[in-house]
Amino acid sequence: MSLREALLTHNADLLPGRRDEDWRWTDLRGVLRPLPDMSTDLQGLTSRPDIEVLPGVIVRRHAAPVAGGVSDIELVVARGEVVLLLDAFEAGEGAYVRDAALPIRLEEGASLTRLVLAEDGADAVSVICSDVSLAAGATFHQTVIASGARRQRIETRVTHPGQGASVRLDGAYLLSGKRHADQTTRLDHTGPGGESRQLVRGVAADQSRGVFQGRIIVREGADGADARLTHNALMLSEKAEIDAKPELEIYADDVACAHGNTVGALDEEALFYACARGIPAPEARLMLIEAFIGEIVERIDEAVLQALARSFVATRLEALRG
Repeated sequence: MSLREALLTHNADLLPGRRDEDWRWTDLRGVLRPLPDMSTDLQGLTSRPDIEVLPGVIVRRHAAPVAGGVSDIELVVARGEVVLLLDAFEAGEGAYVRDAALPIRLEEGASLTRLVLAEDGADAVSVICSDVSLAAGATFHQTVIASGARRQRIETRVTHPGQGASVRLDGAYLLSGKRHADQTTRLDHTGPGGESRQLVRGVAADQSRGVFQGRIIVREGADGADARLTHNALMLSEKAEIDAKPELEIYADDVACAHGNTVGALDEEALFYACARGIPAPEARLMLIEAFIGEIVERIDEAVLQALARSFVATRLEALRG
């Protein structure tokens, strides 16, 4: 079952829902009846005039469909090539639905640093999925920053061959109102000696809902795999909700794997300390939230992508001002 199949066949019975384990917190059946008609203009791929991108950065602009639409865009990074990529998802008007499939293939020794900025309308349903395959010695670093939608799911599935390849999957979500964001990852270690790191942080205010699902699989024969996954979230309201499910499946020996998850509120002592020094409470809250999310931005190695991420986060922080 998938949103894509449902859109292409106009069959709402194919939508994933609560009974599907991987979709139980991002139910699409309850919000997409009836299904919208497909848009004729399904995607946009042009440089955004309001973003200054230095030479060497590939920019893919994904315009929202008018009603409902699907798009497929594959990227192949050639052997030994070094690529910087910005995938910018733009908000459209009204209750549009999109399903974007963005497969990525890295050849031997290739390197890709990818930044995903996902901005959708409050009434939108948006599913973005990337299947990523790496060859020996390849490096894939990804950062996803999302502001949510009525339903928003960003899924990354990585096949990790070991053999000197390296993966880092970072993410952040900043949610207000009734927005919903789901960041789901599946990292499949299939060969020996692979390394992976994942750090995701989220903030949920008002009546919003954040979802994180991270699964690490270490296959038989992937001995020596070193995989670490951490999710941390802040709830800024009693009506907000965070659902998290980090998972490890290990079928190999001599591995170093770990996962962790924390959900809590802002540090009241730190907030009191800031206010006692003359900082207004709303500003103090934003400072603490910015510091919490800031580590995700600072982990972006490339300065031009880091600057774009910092600007995106700063704009979303204003929606969290209390």
